[in-house]
Amino acid sequence: MVEQGLRRGWRKLPARYAEILLPLFLSLLMTCVVSLISTLRSVGFAENLLRLWLGAWALSWLVAFPLLLVVLPLAKTLTSWFVERP
Repeated sequence: MVEQGLRRGWRKLPARYAEILLPLFLSLLMTCVVSLISTLRSVGFAENLLRLWLGAWALSWLVAFPLLLVVLPLAKTLTSWFVERP
């Protein structure tokens, strides 16, 4: 799917943007799943589930994205203590 977009003339961003895009995508996906599970556990399949979930998702993402920008370098350092370099 991504490759199709590239064939239509879309250009990839320079590699330096990976430092921002990785935590952006990771925070979006993780907060989506975690907030949905948490909301379902709290209210079940309520009539206003979608509204409650989107509110929880937005708030959790606003916290998660900046936090990932700060914590990801630490996580990489900790990982390097346990994993050999190729």
